[in-house]
Amino acid sequence: MGEKRVARVTEIVAASPVSLDDAIKVGFERATRTLRGITGMKVVEQRVSVMENQISEYRVRLEVIFVLEA
Repeated sequence: MGEKRVARVTEIVAASPVSLDDAIKVGFERATRTLRGITGMKVVEQRVSVMENQISEYRVRLEVIFVLEA
């Protein structure tokens, strides 16, 4: 039988002027600087900000899943 684990989910919002994919990477890189034991992420929402008829920023809301330390 496997080891018992408890995970926590925290939500973050990340943004990038480049793309949605880049916004996800920005969020992940930031999360790894603070959280240990990340096992996955879920993209909950994707949005874009528009300025002067152009996409000016890509935004994502992420759920970051990580295992709590004993």
